[in-house]
Amino acid sequence: MSLSTTAIEPLHFCEALGHYASGITVITSHFEDEPIGFTCQSFHSVSMDPPLVSFNVMTRSASYPKIRQAGRFVVNILSDEQVALSRQFAQSGTDKWRDVQWQASPLGSPILAGSLHWLDCEIYAEYAAGDHLIVIGQVKALNLQAGACLQPLLYFKGQYRNIATPCAV
Repeated sequence: MSLSTTAIEPLHFCEALGHYASGITVITSHFEDEPIGFTCQSFHSVSMDPPLVSFNVMTRSASYPKIRQAGRFVVNILSDEQVALSRQFAQSGTDKWRDVQWQASPLGSPILAGSLHWLDCEIYAEYAAGDHLIVIGQVKALNLQAGACLQPLLYFKGQYRNIATPCAV
């Protein structure tokens, strides 16, 4: 069996990656009295010591340059009850913060009400990678919604999904 060395078609590549389920987050920050945020599904842990996490953002993002200037961000891990919020923060050119309840994190970034968990981070490093940036943040504070019967919001094959197993109370 020989492997093909032909160019990968972007749509085919996107379809293949869509077969990998991922959690949905909203990355938020606060800069010059303005809350900033965007939906992000490319989030993961990087290191335990020091505690580092990472997300990827498109280089043409309108939100990320302000987050970079702020030097900090919150990763809001969404629950399966927050599909509308995910969609709202995924749109460009709209008031993403309309009717959104939030409070300031210890570092001053917005924590979205109803999030499953949140991680308060300072930007640790940034790397160019094709049409995206890889942003690494050092976690300075976090909150786990212990005891809450919430499930994570997932994305798989172009659709929002949730875990079918009911939460044990």
